[in-house]
Amino acid sequence: MIQKVWFTFIWSTIKCGLFFYSKKITILGKENIPKKGAVLFAVNHPNGLLDPLYVTTTNKRQNHFLVRAASFKHPFIKKILVSLYLMPIYRIRDGVQQLSNNQEIFEKCHAILKKKETLMIFPEGSHNKKRTVRSLSKGFVRIVFGALEKYEDLEVTVIPVGITYQHTSHYPAKVTVNYGKPIATRALYESHPLAKSIRILKEEVYEQLKVLSVHISDDQEYERILQQLNKAQIDFTEVNKTNKMIQTNRFPVAKPPKKNYLKPLLYLIKLNSILPYLIWKKISKNIDEVEFIDTFRFSINLFLCILFYGIQALIISRYFGSTLGLFYLAISALIIIIYVKLTPTNAKEHAALV
Repeated sequence: MIQKVWFTFIWSTIKCGLFFYSKKITILGKENIPKKGAVLFAVNHPNGLLDPLYVTTTNKRQNHFLVRAASFKHPFIKKILVSLYLMPIYRIRDGVQQLSNNQEIFEKCHAILKKKETLMIFPEGSHNKKRTVRSLSKGFVRIVFGALEKYEDLEVTVIPVGITYQHTSHYPAKVTVNYGKPIATRALYESHPLAKSIRILKEEVYEQLKVLSVHISDDQEYERILQQLNKAQIDFTEVNKTNKMIQTNRFPVAKPPKKNYLKPLLYLIKLNSILPYLIWKKISKNIDEVEFIDTFRFSINLFLCILFYGIQALIISRYFGSTLGLFYLAISALIIIIYVKLTPTNAKEHAALV
């Protein structure tokens, strides 16, 4: 009970934070999510730990997450992650001897599905900002079919989920979360030999992900197509429209990027958040993977800005009255909302950030 209250509090805080962080969050296919029963969300993975945050805050199911084991190295961080229903998944790069730990994790996943709760898995196995759906590992299939084998009365619904960003690692974010068609797995598991069932489920999820997110084949044409889309200032979050251009090889004419006349507001936001901004700038120098820039930027600034704005509001209230303190908070929030919601997001924009 305490864990659920804690999770709900963090979930609500993150959902509110994403509102202030994102220019627009488009949710498609939400009607495909079953209100009850065991569900496994199979999600593409372009943008680090921000991907599960967008998925879990755009559906009302109680989600459990499988994330890479490296995130659990620090004991304190591990306790926080476990309290938020995150579980480690081990890969060869974590050490061959660590792979045996996955069996225990799979058992926990089976128990979660037995309780008719939900799992979120990233079957590409790693994050990559490239606009390509990569080959899927069979780990998620092993979990599903393992649960079906263990519990004969269980049905597990697999829902592919495509995430597409206008940019990864840029602020403000603009993203589409696209829930695909449910795949019933019991009949598939019982109708074919195991090897064939595994192949069919992987192919079905893969084919759906190529439609649910922007997909450019990773071949010699990738860079040419991407450049054509960028030059035309395409809104990548219009997934169906963008994929149609890619499939037909027909692109709009090149357009100049829109000017950002709200840039002065960004400097005002930085000045008002000077301590969180300076802390972020120092930490950002040590981020090696571009796919983790958004993750750290959002996480650090969410909690630091809440704390920093709260302290500043208390100081103002102490010396000038509570009305002015509340007015400061309201104006600070309004400035961020105006900048985030109205600033243009061009196809090739390198925005600074708070």
